[in-house]
Parts: sequence; structure tokens; C-alpha cells
Amino acid sequence: MQIEILSSKKMEEIDAYRHRVSDRILKEQLEATGVVLVQGPKWCGKTTTAIHSAGSVLYMDDPRQVANNLSLAENDPLQLFEGLKPKVIDEWQIAPKLWDAARFYVDKHSMVGALIFTGSAVPADMSLVTHTGTGRFAWLTMRPMSLWESGESNGRMSLLSLFAGKADNVVSNDMTLERMAYLVCRGGWPGTLRLGESTALRQARNYVDAVCSSDISRVDNVERNPDLARRIMHSYARHQGGQVPLGTIAADILGGKGESVSNDTIASYITALRKIFVVEDMPAWNPNLRSKTAIRTSDTRYFVDPSIAAAAMGIGPKDLMNDLSTFGLLFEVLAIRDLRVYAEALDGHVRHYRDRNGLECDAVIHLRNGSYGLVEIKIGGETLIEEGAKTLKKLASKIDTDKMGEPSFLMILTAHGSYAFRRSDGIWIVPIGSLKD
Repeated sequence: MQIEILSSKKMEEIDAYRHRVSDRILKEQLEATGVVLVQGPKWCGKTTTAIHSAGSVLYMDDPRQVANNLSLAENDPLQLFEGLKPKVIDEWQIAPKLWDAARFYVDKHSMVGALIFTGSAVPADMSLVTHTGTGRFAWLTMRPMSLWESGESNGRMSLLSLFAGKADNVVSNDMTLERMAYLVCRGGWPGTLRLGESTALRQARNYVDAVCSSDISRVDNVERNPDLARRIMHSYARHQGGQVPLGTIAADILGGKGESVSNDTIASYITALRKIFVVEDMPAWNPNLRSKTAIRTSDTRYFVDPSIAAAAMGIGPKDLMNDLSTFGLLFEVLAIRDLRVYAEALDGHVRHYRDRNGLECDAVIHLRNGSYGLVEIKIGGETLIEEGAKTLKKLASKIDTDKMGEPSFLMILTAHGSYAFRRSDGIWIVPIGSLKD
């Protein structure tokens, strides 16, 4: 067994650490519970963030020690938890029995802040886990970096200030559409921030290659066809922000070639993508309305990062500049990624609204205390902004404010702009280059 006490070199790496919105959430969870499970897609920074708050770390998949680690996990798992606290158990899911052992460990020692589990996949065999984790475990989902975390947003407009009604007009970190097209295709992967632009863009393509050729099969040890995986991801990318059924994806990937792929097969591939946190669909928002209206309850389809969609479609920044419609769709994925990061820091979540009459709102940020804000996402331009404003006002007028209260804010989130400001009708126009939690 190899237990790594954080060395001076490791501490130097931590000193250069780029802070994440998740840092505060992790700290609070460690003060409240015995084990925190940090989960999310590969390469999004989970382990680095966990180590930043840790006293020691065990890499379960270290090729030099993996056999010993798995043997101890089977026969004497409590030994793996010894070391300075909090102790990181990286890629814990390769030994699912550690879950129940951790529950016993924190109970035995009456300990909070004991362990941080990190994982980039749901365990393949959940039958080995018998305890739900209630009362001993807390969950923290990490995503690729938001623009505030990666330094592309100046953070002068906070979501918290909007909810508190204390926001002021601010100067935004304005960026050109060309720059935003690059950020969409680069994504929020921490490892790309120090790379040149062409190399950073290649990393996203490599990520999709790895998902299709390996990760989608390894997650549950079911052999899947890399070509079919790629075609499904390509179709999924084309339908970002939509509520398309599996049959639509099936028709899309077959393209009239006379082939046959069942909806069950497509569902199994998408489930695998969800288990490795590549896909993160958005549930529907179900508010109290003044009049009865059927609300669409299907999840809205999203990748966890826009770069995955761009790479799956085989397009780059120049392609987006030549196709503003596709650019707008993928910018929405970036905006949803950032809103999810910021909302989670405020103990909230992001939902999507659509009803049978076609009224649709891109994002509803709903906090645990009942406060909510309505958001339309637009690449920019006066016409699109006015369309967004019309949608926000229409939805706001339908909400039964006697039961839910007024929305804390109405916001149009844009790809670029020099200022974040409140219009005379009360709607906020906020360039994403100014936003933070």
C-alpha cells in the first residue's frame, strides 16, 4: 500500500492552484460530514481540488500499487483510510466495497472531515454497496471550469447580488465573438489553460476519442462499438438544448442507410455517458402557474461542457463563426455549465421550462430557500435580446406569485458586451464575461 503524504513539491503545486467555486462547498461539507464524494468527468480537476484540502492521498489506480490496493480493499479496507485527515481516496469506484467500509470507519471514530472520495465514474457493480451513505456521506459534483474560474470572466456581476437585489451596473470583461468561439471549443478543462490554442483544441478532440474508444465500455465492462458511440455523440451534440426523444437520435444516426439500432441500445450508450459524467441533462421546472398549462417534463439534453459537443461534431472556432445558429446552441451549453457551477455554490440548481404552447425559458435558477431567477441565453444582437426579453416577461406573467413570490430577477445572459446593466423594464443584460457566483 502506498500512502502519499503531501511532499514539498506537491505543496508547491498546490500553491499554484487555481481556485475553484467548489473549494468553499468542499470545506463546508468536510465540516459537516464524515465522507465527501467529489464526482465529475475525467480531467475536470476533481483530484487537484480534493488534494488542495487534504492531508494525505491514496491513488487507488496507481499501477505500481493497484493490486495491493484492491487486495486491501477486499480484506482489510480500514487500513487504506489511515493517514493525515482529510484523506483523499482517488478513483475509489474501482473498489466499491470501500463505500461501506468508510461508513463504518467514520462511525467507529465519530469523525467528520475524515475522507474525500473522488471518482470519474459510477461503480460498475453497485450491488457491492449496501449502505446508502445517508448521514455519513455528502456529494459534490464538479464540472469543467466556469469562465470565472478560468479567468475569462472578471466576476464583477455576481449571481448572489442579483438574488439579493443589490446588483449594480458594472463593466464587463468584453470579448470578441471570435474569442468566445474559441472558449466554446476549448472548454473548461484545467489542463488546457497553459497550452497554445491549437494544442488546447486538440485536447477536446482527444477527450472524445478516449470516451468513444475506451471509457464508454470500461464504465460497466460492456463492450460498445466506438463508431456507434461517436455517431450517438454527434447526434447528441446537434440536439443540445432540445428535448428530443431517442427515436429522433436513432433516425439521425442511421440517416436512411437501412441499418437498425434499437432505442434500448441508444439508451444504454447514453446511460454509460451519464455514468462517466459526459452527459448532464437538465430536468424540467414545474412552477405554480396562474392558469392550467401542461408543462413538458422531458429532460433537456446537454453535454457537461461545450467542447465535447464541438469535438463530437468535428467543428472548430472558425466553423462557429461561419454558422451563428450552431454557435448559439453551443454557447448555450457553455452558459448552462457556468450557471450550474454558480448556482450550486448558492445551494441551488438550474432547470428548464417549456409548456405545451411552446413557451420556453432556457434556464431557471432555483435556490433552496425558494428564491428563483429566470434566464434567457442569447449570443447577442438586439433582435435576439428583444426576443429573450419578450419570453421572460411572458413567463413571469404566468407565474402564480401568491404561491411562489416574484422572481428575484429576469436576466438575458449574452456572449459578449461591454457592460452588465439593468434596462428600464427591469431586465438585466449580463455578458457572461462579467458573471460569477
